[in-house]
Order: sequence, then structure tokens, then C-alpha cells
Amino acid sequence: MKKTYVLDTNVLLHDPTAYHHFEDNDVVIPLKVIEEIDSFKRDMTELGRNARQVSRTLDDMRVKGHLANGVTLEGGGLLRIAFPRTDDPLHAAGSADDQILRMAMEVQRAAPQQPCIVVSKDINLRLKADAIGLKAEDYETDRVDLDELYTGQGEKLLPAAALEAIRQGKKFPVEDPQLYANQYLLVRDETDKSRSVLARYDAEAKALVPLIGIPEELRQVQPRNKEQYFAMDALLNDAIKVVTIIGKAGTGKTLLAVAAGLYKVFNTKLYRKMLVSRPTFAMGKDIGFLPGTVEEKLNPWMSPIFDALDLLADGQNPIRRGKDGLDEGGRISIEALTYIRGRSIPRQFMIVDEAQNLTPLEAKTVLTRVGPGTKIILTGDIYQIDNPYVDSMSNGLSTVAQKFKSYGIAAHILLSKGVRSEVAELAANLL
Repeated sequence: MKKTYVLDTNVLLHDPTAYHHFEDNDVVIPLKVIEEIDSFKRDMTELGRNARQVSRTLDDMRVKGHLANGVTLEGGGLLRIAFPRTDDPLHAAGSADDQILRMAMEVQRAAPQQPCIVVSKDINLRLKADAIGLKAEDYETDRVDLDELYTGQGEKLLPAAALEAIRQGKKFPVEDPQLYANQYLLVRDETDKSRSVLARYDAEAKALVPLIGIPEELRQVQPRNKEQYFAMDALLNDAIKVVTIIGKAGTGKTLLAVAAGLYKVFNTKLYRKMLVSRPTFAMGKDIGFLPGTVEEKLNPWMSPIFDALDLLADGQNPIRRGKDGLDEGGRISIEALTYIRGRSIPRQFMIVDEAQNLTPLEAKTVLTRVGPGTKIILTGDIYQIDNPYVDSMSNGLSTVAQKFKSYGIAAHILLSKGVRSEVAELAANLL
């Protein structure tokens, strides 16, 4: 049965192309939503850019027909902008949420045979809709089911010959359509499950291959569990250009990424520089504006990166911090993601820390900046999100991990075991 979906403002600010994702159903945008979109158009954040995109695309559709009567969408449904057609003087009163709900009720009354559903990312608006008898849904087109989130690893039983071949550095042919490209495996001997070896599935060769050995230069960060071995292999493998690492606090995701970046930049010299970025979301109440240049303002946000660099230096040849954040002949730099749009980044080892705070669209913006020869690492904890517009299922990190899992240039690792300290591990698990 054909339905009518009434979109809330936050849906379009989250995804400017949302109205294309409702198949052959009709989509209604209340006039109040257009007014709210207008209030964001001068904002220089991602919300402002999304607001401007919504306005531009709606204007393009206006040329194709009359938006008040409805313009046909690609899926076959109609898109229209609805305005109150009532003499009720209170119709324009109340909050924006109330006005959107009144508009939805009016749409439902006008076509009672066609179900009307309010779509909003605002929980309270959905609760209000339910209270007055309207159906309401979250916008879930870009959400990842956490129970089905790809972990990047698994186990497999194979003959003893397979384990021996992998230990000798050889490939072992495997035909298994359920394995994803660059999926990591704990391979067990089918006759003696206590015997095992770690391997990566090479989709192009259709074979299990041994992990890359840890170089002597990285002795400071020897992996402490199989997940860290998997992560280090993905970070050191030059054929893998996109690496996503999800892990709770203290699992070593940032430290491993920084260590691999330093090794690739300074020892193998495969990359010109290591570029580190983090979304600038404060935990708790913000302390206000920070003084100084852009680099000086970024220093507090980059403290975890400095901590990792100091730990890797271990008191020997410590990284010197200059006015530009890091003084290493320009081969280590920190930059704000705010200014990444429009850039092309070639031959760099790029780390985006705290990537769970990115929206899927922001993650797309970052990934489309990757130039030739660049490797990009996105790390984060999907249960520690400071961005109010995303959650553990709809953030950019989860989305990239899930959508890139079938491609040979990407790898994903879920780190579950804390290695920072006993206190950190208990806190991460209990609090």
C-alpha cells in the first residue's frame, strides 16, 4: 500500500537527499521545515552545508513542476511542500514540532485511505506523534544493525597442512563465499583445535595468507592479542588503503595507528607525511573559545595523539612540539576536519581519530579527499559518541566499516580487549 511520509527538519539536515529513499511512496515536507532549513543556511558547519544543499535541490525540482501539487520522484512517488490549509488561528502557534505534527494530521485527514507516517530523528517528536495517534519512524536508511555489524574477523577449521603452509609464509587456497575481502581468521587444526595460526583472506587470490611480521622498529608496540595482530597487519599492508578500527577505550586503536604511520613515513618512506585529524567535539561542558592560531587551538584536541607519540618515543628522541603543533620537518601534521572539504590529499598516511563522531556524509567527505597513494585509517569507539546527531548505529565509522567490507582495498578490525591498564579495562566494562 502506498504511504505518505512527512519529514522532520532533522532528517533533511542529516541527509539532504533523504526524500529519494522512500521508493514509490509520497513525501511531504511541511512549510515549517523549509523555514527551519532557511535558519541554518548561513551556518558554516556540516548542518549549514546540508541546509544549502536541500534548498538547491528543492529549487531544481521546482523547475520540473509545482511543488505544492507534487513533483514526481525517481522512485515514482510525489514530493510536495505542504502548507496549512486551515482557518485555525492556533495552527501557526506552538513549537516547530507541534506545527509539523499538526501538518501531518492535516495530511492524514485529507487522505485517510493512505497511511501517513512522520519521519524524525527526534525521539520526543516521535513520542508526541504516537500520543496523538500518528505513526512515527526514525530515519534508518543509513543505520547499521549493531547485532550484524561486521567485526572483520572469525574462526575457521582447516587441515593441519593449511596451518603448516601459513606458518611457512605460503598461501593456502580456500573457496568460501562467506568470507569477505581481507577478513582476518583464527585458523584452527580440525584434528587438534588447540593448534592455531592467524591469517588473512585474500579475496583476489582466493587464499589464506600469513600476516605481515612486526618490524623491529615497532618493538615498542608489540601486539598483545590476536585483534591487535590483525590491526597491525591491516595498517602495515600497503595494498589496503582504507582501514577502520572500532574499539572501546584502552584497546590501543590510536596507538597502533600512530605507530604504523610513523614507521611508514620515517622508516619505509612510502608516504610523504602523516596527517592526523579529529572531529572537535567536547566531552561535557565546553570551556569556551581557545586563544591562538589554528594550530594552537587544535593542540588540546590532539592531546591523545601527543600521548601516543610520547609513549612511542619512550623518552628517547621525543617529538618536539613547535608552533605548528609538531616539529618534524613537516612530516607530521595535525589538521581540523573542518577545513578538509575541497582538498586532495596524495601520498599521505592519514589518521582520523574519534571517527565515531562523524555523520555518514562527513565520512564520505573525508574519504573523497583521499588522493593517489594515500592510506586512510578511521578509528573510534561507537559507544562514546559526543555528536548529538548520530548514534552507535548511524555514525560514519560504522557505516564505512559495513559498506566497505566486500572490497579488497579495505579492512576492518574490532578491538575488544583493553590493554591500557587494569583500571581502564574495568572502567570500560563496568561504567
